[in-house]
Amino acid sequence: MGEADLVVTTTHGPVRGSSRDGVDVWRGIRYAAAPVGGLRWRRARPPQPHDDVVDATEFGPVCPQERNPAIALGADAQMGEDCLFLNVWAPVADEALPVMVWLHGGAYVFGSGSQPLYEATDLARDGRVVVVTLNYRLGALGFADLTSLNDLLDSTQPRFESNAALSDILLALQWVRDNIAGFGGDPDNVTVFGESAGAGIVTTLLTMAAADGLFHRAIAQSSPATSMYDHERSAGIAEKLMAALGLRSADAEQLATVDVARITEATMTVFTDVPVDNPGTIAFAPVIDGDLVPRHPMDVFRAGESMPVPLLIGTNKDEAALFKWMKSPLMPITPSDIERMFADMMAEYPDVTVPPRAQITSAYSGMRPKVAGLGVARDIAFRMPTVWLAEAHGRHTPVYLYRFDWATRMLRALRVGATHATELPYVWGNLVAGPKDITFKLGGRKTGEEISGRLQRRWTSFAHHGVPDDGGALPWPMFDEQTRSTLVVDSDDRVVDDLDGDIRRAWGDEVLSFR
Repeated sequence: MGEADLVVTTTHGPVRGSSRDGVDVWRGIRYAAAPVGGLRWRRARPPQPHDDVVDATEFGPVCPQERNPAIALGADAQMGEDCLFLNVWAPVADEALPVMVWLHGGAYVFGSGSQPLYEATDLARDGRVVVVTLNYRLGALGFADLTSLNDLLDSTQPRFESNAALSDILLALQWVRDNIAGFGGDPDNVTVFGESAGAGIVTTLLTMAAADGLFHRAIAQSSPATSMYDHERSAGIAEKLMAALGLRSADAEQLATVDVARITEATMTVFTDVPVDNPGTIAFAPVIDGDLVPRHPMDVFRAGESMPVPLLIGTNKDEAALFKWMKSPLMPITPSDIERMFADMMAEYPDVTVPPRAQITSAYSGMRPKVAGLGVARDIAFRMPTVWLAEAHGRHTPVYLYRFDWATRMLRALRVGATHATELPYVWGNLVAGPKDITFKLGGRKTGEEISGRLQRRWTSFAHHGVPDDGGALPWPMFDEQTRSTLVVDSDDRVVDDLDGDIRRAWGDEVLSFR
């Protein structure tokens, strides 16, 4: 496009982008009304239309959050409750291109769509895809279900609505459907992809009637697919949040005007305290509300009622090591915390058959206790939910299962290996996060570039035509319950049948979760 051509008229008004390195970019496009004041803790609404051309050359504010050194928001990142913006990267092309919509991770409390890690120029240009990244509300603002407080308010209309963050993402996907053609994308070929919390949202979307038709393929990287809670637990989280804010339930009217900095602080108080009190439980996640999320997603998958959307899904070999390295309370790693987790699961879900402790630990025999604990945490949080989901969804829809095993010498020396999120730089092609990044200090850059090229080709090939082909000699077979083919991503990729046989037999077929 020429400079004048970078003005695109959307359903809400015209926006002007910029161009660099053969890719046109629009940053900070508003896709929803500011979720402030009366719209705080309510589902996303469309923005007011505008007639003037709006410059879309700078990222919009990110959702207020505590700064986390492991999640670089960018030196110029600004925070603000008015944060519902998206960004578009589109390579110059003579045809409509597949669209890939990214949902960032961050434990439902951190991150944004404008993190430098997700700079999409290379992915868009080399993969011949239009890439969309977006912000959604985080922590208490996006995932606290305060509907239990509605009865305490003197109002004929519910003041609080559940799953605000999911409503953000639904509205963003509607924006893509209605507008992406003007940016060179094909609205009939949209892939949603995400990692960690973003992947949890992806797998949840596959079970939501409200998302039907808004995307056509899905990629879930390290999805905490079973980490959900129902109204009873969400009401308990609401009580904890009110206490952290220094409010009583009777003070619910004040929540519309509480300073957002206090909400961010309270979010982190609850986020930290909940897994300490209940190992393996996260404070904020999508809620089974009987509305946007009518049933637990795993129940929908198991019933064969998930959307028939092809799925690429997998985890990393050493998922839990990052949480140990960061001393995060999110995952139970010590033997005592693991015992507490199982006791809590059996008490809360007496109708669920938990495998005998000896049966589960047999899969980790010969390991030191701490290493075994990392294995248990990895498998209950990420790997087994992924395998269970692949089994169920693959009975009626193409599924491709992977495990990311590659780790540089430095990451192995730090004893984190192929831990949570380490695949991200390779997917995005942004291998070095500035001069202080030590990932390749002991070598491995050339191999890393080769792995990145293969991953990008597979991810974008899947977006183009539903088959993750790397253009080389190693086909990636679809997953089925007979051969259970899994792509192992390493210095040299390989396909392994029934890679998870030992842990799968130890854990059994009953879907377990922290919830």
